[in-house]
Amino acid sequence: MVAVLGYSREQIVEAVKEMYTLVADVPTSTFHFPVGRKACDALGYPREQTDPLPETLLESFAGVGNPFNANLIQPGDTVLDIGAGAGTDSLIAAGLVGSKGQVIALDITPAMIAKLSQTLEAAGYTNVTAKVGSAEAIPLPDKSVDVITSNGALNLVPDKRRAITEMFRVLRPGGRLQIADVVIRRPVTVDCDNDPRLWVECVVGATVDEDLVTLFRDCGFQSIKTVRVQDYFAHSPSAQTREIATSFGAYSMELSMCRGERAPSTLQQWLKRLNPQRWVRAIWRRGLTGVTALLMALISCYGTLGALALLPLLGMNLILDEGIWALTIAAFTVITAVAVAAGWRRHGSTAPVIGAVIGVGTINYALFINYHLIVEATGFLVLAGAAGWDLYLKRRSEARALGLSS
Repeated sequence: MVAVLGYSREQIVEAVKEMYTLVADVPTSTFHFPVGRKACDALGYPREQTDPLPETLLESFAGVGNPFNANLIQPGDTVLDIGAGAGTDSLIAAGLVGSKGQVIALDITPAMIAKLSQTLEAAGYTNVTAKVGSAEAIPLPDKSVDVITSNGALNLVPDKRRAITEMFRVLRPGGRLQIADVVIRRPVTVDCDNDPRLWVECVVGATVDEDLVTLFRDCGFQSIKTVRVQDYFAHSPSAQTREIATSFGAYSMELSMCRGERAPSTLQQWLKRLNPQRWVRAIWRRGLTGVTALLMALISCYGTLGALALLPLLGMNLILDEGIWALTIAAFTVITAVAVAAGWRRHGSTAPVIGAVIGVGTINYALFINYHLIVEATGFLVLAGAAGWDLYLKRRSEARALGLSS
């Protein structure tokens, strides 16, 4: 998920522990997400896998999909279950690896691991080990597991790149990863520090779907396949959560992939992250296209004027086609207006659109009909006000969708 302004890692971790301690200790409480056997059934777990499991374990199940649809676990494998919770997936994996295999159940919530440990002792499982630990610092040696499985854990992790790097580290070369997690189509861009519980109670912690796949690819994973997607939040008992999920296009995705032979170098990873196409996509998703186009228009106009004034002082001359120059400025202003108009779908206000049209008209009048610096500057001021107001309204609309006061 994207990082959220105002959140410290400690706040996020404590919010996660608090929520899932309640799921472990009082699973009959009302949660914003589906839990228990009904959740297993809704997410497509076959009854032949869940019926043999202890009911005390199933009642605290809080997954978001069924990673076993990837069918990656083989007899004799060493499997790491990240975000194991009370251990539903861990015990299913234990049945798949058999007596010659081993399952390591890892979870950051001590109450979940305590509940799983009690279940293991009571039921006599010998091929499952429960550990308290974080996905950001997995307490296992390098290249020590064959398969990683994870179900709804990564969206709760503050530093996802670090967690994925850790997954790569502990997997053997060619090792497999199956994961089910919540993703979103539109990123959360408002400051959510007024209510840290939003991280664990809705979609605030999720990553944009394409960005999640890119994170895995950047860290050295290969053959990434989307196994299944589903409307996980349709099963939520909370109408507010369903509304928030719809607002951000949230759903659950099941992925399968394998570890490459070696991790990309730091330079390779940074070159990928600096890819201009990624920046363009990020600007568009975050609703910053209008502001960015306005900045480009200002740079094209007044930046070029500054260069024309300064270069002769350095003994250089700039030959400029005034027609192309004016068309470039005009193009960026039109893009700004189009982006502002597109924002109407999210906030419903026509005021920014009207302001953008007036601003663009004034600028283009100055550029192509009767130039006057004050007229041009006035047009830019009006257009800047429209773009800024549009951005403010979009952020306010998003905050309201999340239930924030401002």
